[in-house]
Amino acid sequence: MKQGLSTFIRNTRTFFKSYKLLDGLRNELDTLKAKLEVPTDLYDRFYSERQSAEYQSVFSKEEPLVTVCIATYNRGRLLVERSISSVLNQTYRNIELIVIGDCCTDDTVQRVSSITDPRLRFFNLPERGNYPQNPLHRWCVAGTVPMNHALALAQGDFITHLDDDDEFVSDRIEKLVEFIQREKADLVWHPFWHERKNGKWALKKAEEFMGGQLTTSSILYHRWFAALRWDIEAYRYQEPGDWNRLRKFRYLGAFLARYHEPLLKHFIERNQK
Repeated sequence: MKQGLSTFIRNTRTFFKSYKLLDGLRNELDTLKAKLEVPTDLYDRFYSERQSAEYQSVFSKEEPLVTVCIATYNRGRLLVERSISSVLNQTYRNIELIVIGDCCTDDTVQRVSSITDPRLRFFNLPERGNYPQNPLHRWCVAGTVPMNHALALAQGDFITHLDDDDEFVSDRIEKLVEFIQREKADLVWHPFWHERKNGKWALKKAEEFMGGQLTTSSILYHRWFAALRWDIEAYRYQEPGDWNRLRKFRYLGAFLARYHEPLLKHFIERNQK
């Protein structure tokens, strides 16, 4: 019995050492990729501008503006009834909501146009993004074009995102603004609830800032990082576009902080063409 327990403990230690080694290799690979992707002048700019009074001013504003960016394609009902509703009903009121349609052809335009809240701006692009035909590659980067369009319009002191079929907890932005200002972090992320195929919900603890732990809708960050856009060729690394972008935050040396509460309901994705 004792020998069996010793073997189990030894094997468990070996497993975790191997896992940590693999995790370290992943981080090194992410850094190498980022060196190729991030221009040197942007790297230098971040270190210079992060110390400026303008950069630091957002951490002391009494009620900073938060931009919420949503990219959407033919999910009119879910977009309006679930996603947009969860943003406009936040306890934090100083919000700018930018919704960009990826050339929607359903009733999205009519549904969104019926909303009279002045904090909402909606644009439907005249052409859909030129995404790859391979289904996996397409999934990795679909939405890149409207996401970047939304970033170009964002005026907020802080920026966050929401998928067009997900929803925020009602006090999410209020809690994250207080947290990011207190910590003076460049980016904060949080756990979230995700729907399983059987309809049940599970908690993604998101304990580490790494691929597979985060989602587009589980972050809030300083406006400076709008300079980092989504890359429509992220699929070449066979990784989702959001993680392709977020690992560059880490490469730049951003101060990243985890908020402990789950503040998002991430619904199972319904396939789209």
